Amino acid sequence: MTSTIRLYNTLTRTKGPLRTERPDRVTLYVCGPTVYNFAHIGNARPAVIFDLLARLLRHDYPEVVYARNFTDVDDKINAAAAEAGVPIGTITERYIDAYHEDMQALGVLSPDLEPRVTAHINDIIELIATLITRGHAYEAQGHVLFDVASYPEYGALSGRRTEDMLAGARVEVAPYKRNPLDFVLWKPSTSVMPGWQSPWGRGRPGWHVECTAMIGQHLGHTIDIHGGGQDLIFPHHENEIAQGTCAHGALYCHTWVHNSFITVDGQKMSKSLGNVLLVRDLLSQAPGEAIRFALLATHYRHPLDWNSRRLAEARQTLVRWYRRLASAAGDEQVEWKNVAPDAEVLEALRDDLNVPRVISRLHELASAIGNATTEDNARTAAYRLRASAALIGLLQQPAVSALNALRELPDQASPDRLPVSQIDALVAERHHARQQRDFAQADALRNALEAAGVVVHDTPHGSEWQFAAEVTV
Repeated sequence: MTSTIRLYNTLTRTKGPLRTERPDRVTLYVCGPTVYNFAHIGNARPAVIFDLLARLLRHDYPEVVYARNFTDVDDKINAAAAEAGVPIGTITERYIDAYHEDMQALGVLSPDLEPRVTAHINDIIELIATLITRGHAYEAQGHVLFDVASYPEYGALSGRRTEDMLAGARVEVAPYKRNPLDFVLWKPSTSVMPGWQSPWGRGRPGWHVECTAMIGQHLGHTIDIHGGGQDLIFPHHENEIAQGTCAHGALYCHTWVHNSFITVDGQKMSKSLGNVLLVRDLLSQAPGEAIRFALLATHYRHPLDWNSRRLAEARQTLVRWYRRLASAAGDEQVEWKNVAPDAEVLEALRDDLNVPRVISRLHELASAIGNATTEDNARTAAYRLRASAALIGLLQQPAVSALNALRELPDQASPDRLPVSQIDALVAERHHARQQRDFAQADALRNALEAAGVVVHDTPHGSEWQFAAEVTV
């Protein structure tokens, strides 16, 4: 089936209509984290991007099956477990729980499926055996390797020629390989390492084979969309295509979607630079909704530079939008969930997830609340804003509690600032004075607020306030 959704396909290097195996169903698989540590901002970007895509798919399709895996057996996990003196399951459970907690704070909805490698060892062994039988894999010195020469299309996703691949790839060159590009499907485990019995001895799976096996088990031999970070194109996703195509003789995936990299203050994020930003640390600087906004504000295929200004601008935009919502009486009633999202927002999302264009339209929808001439019109405009922002996972909280969270944060705290509760009380007192036509008292309260760094704006629906430092942003 073709769709009104158009996505950039890494395989074809073109943007085109989404194709699905069934007209009423779409399958989406995204490579999830290797769980040996807390999630950093680079892990969060694909989680947020593909949550956005899943939201759009659910709006447009009767059935969506979204799977995002956990890699819970890996040499880094083994090392962390050995250092702590605990089984690998203790490490992986700890960090899976932490990942869920962090992603929930960012408004990432749970996928339909979260398969784990350790629960699919039998499926992996069966897939490897099939590849051997079909002449695409071989056993050597306790290892099983994929024979790259047996698949002439290898390199199509990354656009690399086989003779050029070694230069930029981290490939282990071992004497038991027929070809340096051959990659490991199964490797032996020592007695102190995690391992499972197989026809090739006790061992554990290679990295690339796990996703192909889990996709085949849960989504079928041909899936509609496969997603992940740009760093996975080669070798991981290239190897997935080779395994899946050679094992089943069918197209592996219709559309490949990859998000671009994140830098921090213009530099690559790395442990050596000490600039790896953990999501849970960022949550002490801003609410999860602001972090989500900051991650979405740059188109997913463009590099994103993370810095304090980006986060501050996201927070301040949300403050302005929630203030508009707060000004519409009855905005928080459930009726907005029955309102259709704005057509221009949908059109932008269907055009390769064009969130910058969506944000521009949301500004217009927020302005419509302030420009409304009646309370009913303002409330209708607020419903439209919430319903439209819901497609990208924003503006789903009660306005008052969201504003409190956005205003009062540890990194924004200042001994000279009044508490939000006191500001709200003074603004309410001033509004009452204006209603009583006591303009001298109203002016005195405005002056007191301005002296405390608070700017008051009077609107047809009441008074709004903003910290002076935020006014020009």
